[in-house]
Amino acid sequence: MSGHAWLMWDEAVTGYDFGPDHPMDPVRLSLTRGLVRACGLDAAVDVVAAPSAGDSTLRLVHHQDYVDAVRRASLDPRGAEPAYGLGTVDDPAFAGMHEASALIAGQSVGAAEAVWRGECAHAVNFAGGLHHAMPGAASGFCVYNDAALAVARLLELGAERVAYVDVDVHHGDGVQAAFWEDPRVLTVSLHEHPRTLFPQTGWPEETGAGAGEGSAVNVALPAGTGDEGWLRAFHAVVPELLADFRPQALVTQHGADTHFEDPLAHLAVSLDAQRAVQASCHDLAHEYVDGGRWIALGGGGYAVVDVVPRCWTHLVGIAAHAPVDPESLVPAEWRDEVYARTRQLGPGRMTDGRKPGWEPWEAGYDPADRLDQAVLATRKAVFPLRGLLA
Repeated sequence: MSGHAWLMWDEAVTGYDFGPDHPMDPVRLSLTRGLVRACGLDAAVDVVAAPSAGDSTLRLVHHQDYVDAVRRASLDPRGAEPAYGLGTVDDPAFAGMHEASALIAGQSVGAAEAVWRGECAHAVNFAGGLHHAMPGAASGFCVYNDAALAVARLLELGAERVAYVDVDVHHGDGVQAAFWEDPRVLTVSLHEHPRTLFPQTGWPEETGAGAGEGSAVNVALPAGTGDEGWLRAFHAVVPELLADFRPQALVTQHGADTHFEDPLAHLAVSLDAQRAVQASCHDLAHEYVDGGRWIALGGGGYAVVDVVPRCWTHLVGIAAHAPVDPESLVPAEWRDEVYARTRQLGPGRMTDGRKPGWEPWEAGYDPADRLDQAVLATRKAVFPLRGLLA
């Protein structure tokens, strides 16, 4: 297997544009691509554009009648059908919606194919991670669920165990739903508690059904959780599950909206903790996954200048085995690009100035602590189903 990483990129993914007043501003993608380039990471990755996902690929997760509805709305946005989640406040229809959505999906599917076939060890699609889309409906800014499609393609290619780890601030509900009864797929989501955030799912008691019981794992974090709690929760759940499951491929979703500057959620995580989890996902892939196969996706993130580009540039650097020094200055040419595009001043360094740590779960827990209560609820709900000690 090649040790080189792939960065999946086609400029046309920026056509995924819900309009000027929507939080999902595609400038976050183009600014990320610019920062990756300015940090010199193009020399460490192969920049590859995969073809769009066709209907047969989209049908691995989505219903054909839904794909047809997206295509109709793409041609005539005014005729979008709310029964399919289209033309809503969250998912307004726009011309070319099918094409842009299928292109993003194609990048994640192409990443999965390349990693599975050994063309690269790791692949990143920061335009992807659209984890809320359901088999028959758009939801939460997501039209086609590229994350679920990447997992489904891995299964189609012969994978018998695929792990999906989602650290977006919102529950990875669409991916969980796609594999709710499938024991071949372990879905793990760490997210803000459903009492306080969309989509109001992702309770620890959601553990899968039928043959897939015990294959869905949800850590519902209290609003206000910061670096230490977020890292403690991740390390109290994810490594043990991956060590037990021994996946043949790992798909991770790295929404940047856990950040304390994000306007749509209520966690208080720094860029430095986000980077630490990215590095942990990379290390876990090499430790527990056959061949170190790792597909890393973007996701949410609505602080589109200060947070998202730095977060996902770190992700690309880690996947490329060329990590960006957090203390390094943000390249001046990129800050000029930011100002030209947004009339905002870009951040000065690749860090928030934090050096986060965490207390290992094995050292003991506090039953009165809300974060520890959340972790314990998850472990009690799912670990015994997998033959593990809660």
